[in-house]
Amino acid sequence: MVVEKLNEGYQPQPRGRANRFQRNIPKAQEVIYSYLLEIVKEWPPEEVLAEFRHLFIHHVNTISSHTLPSLYEIVFANQETEFRNTLKRSCYILINNWDLSRNHESIRSLVQLFYDPILDKPTMSPTLRRLRGWLKNFVDSEDFQELKLFASRYDDQRKHWSDRYTSYLLVPQYIDLNNPIEQRNAARALSKQLKERFKFELAMYTARSQSNTVPALKPKNPTMMGDDVLRLVKMIVAKRGNFSYANLAHIFLNQTRGLRYQAFKESLKKYLVLSSASQEQARSLNAQVAEKLDALYVIHHDKPLDDALLLRTVNRMVSYLTTENQQDPSPLFVQLLMNGNPLTLVIVLLKLVLICPYARTHLEARIANLVQFYKAYPEEECRWVINFFEIFDITMAIYAENIEFNLVDMSQQGSRRQKEINPATLDAYRVFSQIKHNHNIDATEDPEQMEQVLSDLMADDDSLTPEEITELSEEALAELDEL
Repeated sequence: MVVEKLNEGYQPQPRGRANRFQRNIPKAQEVIYSYLLEIVKEWPPEEVLAEFRHLFIHHVNTISSHTLPSLYEIVFANQETEFRNTLKRSCYILINNWDLSRNHESIRSLVQLFYDPILDKPTMSPTLRRLRGWLKNFVDSEDFQELKLFASRYDDQRKHWSDRYTSYLLVPQYIDLNNPIEQRNAARALSKQLKERFKFELAMYTARSQSNTVPALKPKNPTMMGDDVLRLVKMIVAKRGNFSYANLAHIFLNQTRGLRYQAFKESLKKYLVLSSASQEQARSLNAQVAEKLDALYVIHHDKPLDDALLLRTVNRMVSYLTTENQQDPSPLFVQLLMNGNPLTLVIVLLKLVLICPYARTHLEARIANLVQFYKAYPEEECRWVINFFEIFDITMAIYAENIEFNLVDMSQQGSRRQKEINPATLDAYRVFSQIKHNHNIDATEDPEQMEQVLSDLMADDDSLTPEEITELSEEALAELDEL
């Protein structure tokens, strides 16, 4: 096959002879990109990897007669930044295509190419010395750490606690407009896949772990919270009807529509502390939030609130509550976690994105900044912040667009359509999850619409057995997996 490719060759459009003092780097890059895009679709992965190694790692014996000269066009121009950009985009061209074909092992093999011992081998060639130096700089850079995220997802065992939050660590990659479009697309797709997997595993765990019948295989708990996750899920889902966070957000938006900005901020303070765990927490949170809000965008106080100002305000509040410089934890973040329940902070962040869904990406990027900061510490020293990340991950999964979590009263007493649930009776409830067939349900609809769905499902039977809950959850997950 390789001989056939040598005979056929890669025949791009004829290249003009570049002036040695004015090199055409964009054209040279396009030759490389086009070549890789062609071979990744037609060649076996092992041969694509070999060609990539010959081009970027060994710099010899490429099958195409045009790609190596194109690479040297960049090298002779002494443009390390352009070389790195070319290398990054080339990697993500391969990753995107292999991910689509589910060829995950090749993605891992691609990352392993950069550990080739030849990079440390001395050479008398100034050109090779420059290239190897640039490659070693790339391996030591944040760009390579980002690349490794795409391979680490396929490791059976995570090597570091921060690997659990790869779906958030990928967010800064796909919102950075300076990254190649291939990298941004790959990061967005992988982040979504990881979030979907977590939601599926959480739904499966909550369904199977509540069954009275011991399953053939022990359900996988996708969290680090042990069996406590069941009670946490129940506590979050128990906020229903008029007291649900989604309904409160809808009411808040209706009540503040048309307000002047200063009046809106006053209402926002009350909204964020509503339903706090205790009066003491509410007072403390209100004081901390008020200090930030009062000084925010004073110049717009007399202007009516609009969508742009709402987004800017929510984004700023998210930053105040997480990290203001996109590096270090904010003082408010540390204070709230050290003095209270991490669930309180998570709920405040949830309330913010419920009134402005467009701020969710900004929130996830700030979570990524926090993970990056704390990943330098061993797990034993930062369990308190890991606990926050776990609660945040679970809460956002519960409030996802495509899965509905609900509680079903399995006792003989009480109504399955209770509007309010006493926290002391949570053990009598089981978590039920199913797919949302309509993601665009109007918030003004009956807040207990889901309860009616459950009533319809159980209309032919007096009760829903744990096995039936498991079966229905598995059907929903299978349907989600096909989307």
